[in-house]
Amino acid sequence: MPVPAQSRPRYVENPLTTRDKLRESLLSWYERSGRSLPWRVRSGNADPYRVWLSEVMLQQTTVAAVIPYFEAFLRRWPAVATLAAAPREEILAAWAGLGYYSRARNLHAAAQALAVSGFPNDEAGWRKLPGVGAYTAAAIAAIAYGAPANVVDGNVERVIARLYAVETPLPAAKAELRFLAAELVTAQRPGDWAQALMDLGATVCTPRAPKCVACPLTAACAARVSGAPESFPRRLTKAERPRRFGVAYRIMRGEELWLVRRPERGLLGGMAALPTTAWRDKSWSKAEALAHAPADAQWKRAARIEHVFTHFALTLDVYDAEAAPSGEGWWGGVDALPTVFKKAARA
Repeated sequence: MPVPAQSRPRYVENPLTTRDKLRESLLSWYERSGRSLPWRVRSGNADPYRVWLSEVMLQQTTVAAVIPYFEAFLRRWPAVATLAAAPREEILAAWAGLGYYSRARNLHAAAQALAVSGFPNDEAGWRKLPGVGAYTAAAIAAIAYGAPANVVDGNVERVIARLYAVETPLPAAKAELRFLAAELVTAQRPGDWAQALMDLGATVCTPRAPKCVACPLTAACAARVSGAPESFPRRLTKAERPRRFGVAYRIMRGEELWLVRRPERGLLGGMAALPTTAWRDKSWSKAEALAHAPADAQWKRAARIEHVFTHFALTLDVYDAEAAPSGEGWWGGVDALPTVFKKAARA
């Protein structure tokens, strides 16, 4: 949504206020100080497979957490054809611990489509693939194909909100921030520009204690002049995260655990798991836990773990028994489990 010119925030008045000066300053900084990352190629078009894989992994996940998974995936599946041909269970197991497991299912589905039809070279083509939204499509188009796409993630939103001292709080400010960011995009080095903005937000223009003295845009930053750059972007007070409760059942055979498959749809869909009750908004009594146990045995509560998902916090009681499991499942190791069940298995 365009922002009326008369109400649009402005740069601080100084020689850096022109778009070309801002871009020159930031790109020069990027050449000196930008991060060296295993999927990154500067000043040129990168491998779309590596860019796509990294961008999917980086959704809601830190660079530090992604790097070992990215490198492990490339060793195991060095091209989209090998990823497409892999059993989905192997991909889910390799993804374990990275979180947001729908990304792994979408990654596999998209790989199968890409192996047949090839890589799209524009945002619209990428948007048609599972797990690829507006940001990811723009990032791939800019970084892999040199398209002048407007790439806006949380880091870019923060940089733009501070540069212009945007008073509208998030999330209401998103359209305004996208518009302002788009005014700085040109056909010159769009991939480097996108990554420079992201790096600036990740390493200098950080959420707390921004390093303004190291910022190449500090002379033009309206938030710095305000004296409280860390207060941008403005945010509404978050509602308290709701809490849910459940019970996980741990049956051991030597070093192995009895594992089951989560339902295809829903949280952790298709992942390996310990048998568990539903997760609800009130705690489970011992009688209820025993009534829902996966086998008739002498169950004892062994531990309680806490885990935080994006939209709720979970308290999970862990019950142990020596039992002969029934129903569909298999004996397996803890490494294939997502983080919440690893916690329960090791508690």
